[in-house]
Amino acid sequence: MQPTAPAPSAAAPRPGGPGVRRAFVASLTGTALEWYDFAVYSAAAALVFGDLFFPSSDPFTGTLLAFSTYAVGYVSRPLGGFVFGRLGDVIGRKKVLIATLVLIGAATLLIGLLPTYATVGAAAPAALVLLRFAQGVGVGGEWGGAVLLSSEFGDPRRRGFYASAAQVGPPAGNLLANGVLAGLGAALTEEQFLSWGWRVAFLLSGLLVVFGLWIRAKLEETPVFREMEAAQSRPEAPVREVFTTQPRALTAAILCRIAPDVLYAMFTVFVLTYATDELGMSRGSALTAVLIGSSLQIVLIPLAGALSDRVNRRLLYGGSAVAAGIWPFLFFPMVADGSWGLLTLGVIGGLVIHSLMYGPQAAFVAEQFSPRLRYTGSSLAYTLAGVVGGAVAPLLFTTLLGTYHAWVPLALYIAITAVLTVTGLWLGRDPATAAEEEPDRGSAGRAAPAPATTSAKR
Repeated sequence: MQPTAPAPSAAAPRPGGPGVRRAFVASLTGTALEWYDFAVYSAAAALVFGDLFFPSSDPFTGTLLAFSTYAVGYVSRPLGGFVFGRLGDVIGRKKVLIATLVLIGAATLLIGLLPTYATVGAAAPAALVLLRFAQGVGVGGEWGGAVLLSSEFGDPRRRGFYASAAQVGPPAGNLLANGVLAGLGAALTEEQFLSWGWRVAFLLSGLLVVFGLWIRAKLEETPVFREMEAAQSRPEAPVREVFTTQPRALTAAILCRIAPDVLYAMFTVFVLTYATDELGMSRGSALTAVLIGSSLQIVLIPLAGALSDRVNRRLLYGGSAVAAGIWPFLFFPMVADGSWGLLTLGVIGGLVIHSLMYGPQAAFVAEQFSPRLRYTGSSLAYTLAGVVGGAVAPLLFTTLLGTYHAWVPLALYIAITAVLTVTGLWLGRDPATAAEEEPDRGSAGRAAPAPATTSAKR
């Protein structure tokens, strides 16, 4: 006779209980703080790191090298996904999320203290790459846990909205990072900003991390994980299980993330370089355009997540992916005359489309995996997609523009990623929410449910 899982402890509230608001805030604020750290590096790579850490007589080469270190932060994410994703399914969501916040905060603080190439030579870019690697490891372990932190406290029928808390983190962090840099750029001269002003944005990370730790330390473990503990269903080798039992789910989750990552890299990172180098606009003007678009995303992303709870999540996501493939062909001709107003409108359009994909994304990815493998599966999908999506996007944008001196190859590149994302959505599944929060024992005892790739209608 198969053993029966014990009833949930009274200390472990069911999803949708009183802890959901606190979990939503903890997921949003913690992820925003970590993405502040990540985004402030991204903006600095586009604006100052080429001159300070990769000096060259050719500005194009310096920018290319700076974006190469930007890519390191994505390439290192799978390590964070493997290590922290596994730990999140074994020891719990809360402990892992505290560790990732400390890691990325410390790395960002140290970047603000780094000497430049002019002071210590090649050791400066080497240390910068190492710290960027550490940032990526932290972010790689953060996303999956932040999604589960809010969604596992919330009602599964409203997972699109609750899971979107983690999705608000990137635009909120990007808004904060670019706002700080824009303020410094306006208050300081060019010489002051290049000399020491950019460091202030990185040093602020120390204060922000303390705030984030205070919020997360007060939170309890999620109800779903506590029920897994009670049922003794925690996996022993979650990474192996994901690859061997749920390959289609993993493939779908990876592909669905590529276009949103690339589109976001275009309209928050590369657009800064394009506006200043190709359109002749000031750094402040380009940053302001990104700030406006990012501020709108803070509202649009949870709205898109909530909308995906009312309509078919894959259909909303897929239609937005098609729009993502079309928008660049409108954007580049629109901004060709260097109008700041049209640049801002174009950035807003790109980030609205991104929001319509990004809002439902967290729920869609999490729904591809069973609860006992959800942290690992989501983290692996998130980080592996980042390597082929966001990691190489600014580098490819810069290379394509420098090679062809035209915008069409850039637009075609985004269109191809949109096709990949639509393919991933087709491979994925719609959730069967009635039973998917029940803890399953997998190899620990009772038979696990069928893999997510075959257990529900497509």
